[in-house]
Amino acid sequence: AGTDEAGVGPLAGPLVAAAVILPPRARLPGVDDSKRLTAPQREYWAERVRNCALAWSLVEVPPEEVDAIGPYAAALRAKAEAVRRLDPPPDYVLVDAHRLPDLGLPQEAVVGADGRFLAVAAASLLAKTHRDSLMLRLDRRYPGYGFARNKGYGTADHLAALGRLGPCPAHRRRYAPVRQALGLQPRLPV
Repeated sequence: AGTDEAGVGPLAGPLVAAAVILPPRARLPGVDDSKRLTAPQREYWAERVRNCALAWSLVEVPPEEVDAIGPYAAALRAKAEAVRRLDPPPDYVLVDAHRLPDLGLPQEAVVGADGRFLAVAAASLLAKTHRDSLMLRLDRRYPGYGFARNKGYGTADHLAALGRLGPCPAHRRRYAPVRQALGLQPRLPV
């Protein structure tokens, strides 16, 4: 199985993790690290992954939980939970960068795994496309922040909207620009 997440760095929205088990000889030539593909390519290949996978799962971590435990702890916890939700359970797990604590399965953490291993790239695609769809919903619920365009990242337009409108419930209060908009002192780096 491969696992990856999307949404560690944005100022708003959930963090999403995915885990995928692919057949041994899966052929998905366009699947790559989601950051290297355009939005239409991501959607196209994510659908192919869902149709080809032996199993896949998604875990959403709301902004309040990201604030409570921090984005990196939230990412590790969500990836481990995504792996645990796979049915059938995997024999082995490939993880991008950091080992998953208390997973209870053999695993290998490889820096840049999302660009090197098909199952991790597939998980990256599922996490990214699902998170993007959630950000489109948040854009309709909280107009004015440009979530459909910026996906919650701290772009100039998003920061300007944050200053003008203040944070909405989708914003992560832990992040310095959001704290500043609330009139709070910045915290130590996350």
